[in-house]
Amino acid sequence: MTILLADPRVSAVPVHESGEPLVRVPDALAPLGALVRRSLADRLVLADRTLPAGLRLRVVEGHRSPRSQLAIIERYAAEVRAAHPDADDEQVRVLTSRFVSPLEVAPHVAGAAVDLTLADATGRELDLGTPIDATPEQSDGRCFFDAPVSAASRANRDLLALALTTVGLVNYPTEWWHWSYGDRYWALVTGAPAALYGPVDAGRSERAA
Repeated sequence: MTILLADPRVSAVPVHESGEPLVRVPDALAPLGALVRRSLADRLVLADRTLPAGLRLRVVEGHRSPRSQLAIIERYAAEVRAAHPDADDEQVRVLTSRFVSPLEVAPHVAGAAVDLTLADATGRELDLGTPIDATPEQSDGRCFFDAPVSAASRANRDLLALALTTVGLVNYPTEWWHWSYGDRYWALVTGAPAALYGPVDAGRSERAA
């Protein structure tokens, strides 16, 4: 059974903040720029090296400000209410968390998550079944990692998962593109006693080596 980020078990995980700064993901992996915690950046570099020749990770988003997170929550919650007019407030909160995390546990706000895909040597993104950020409604559920997709898309998803799980990241199962390390969801899934990262200000960053 999928554990959603709105699950009380996620918010119950303690946070033992490590104090790691945000660093920029190397440009080769994030051409548009992205900030993440240092250990996550290191793991992304290692994961990229495990991919077959001619393929790279393509990171499209890392750290997100609380304001940005709230804006996404509000926008998608409105879509959920329109699609599920009989849902009460709690049901809307849970359904919304399939696509965007509640602010208090948000991995992106902690600098602990990335949205990413695979790209070839020319920079062309591979087909993984849906665009990044396709909602459950827009994709008819194909955004879920284990959803039925074409054989080629499944192979690409599995390749992405192998590279990232090998270096300790975990996937949020309702979004094939969302992977994290060190946040509360990661701690719950892996059995770690506490999260390593809580919310962090983008002002506390440094350039990756």
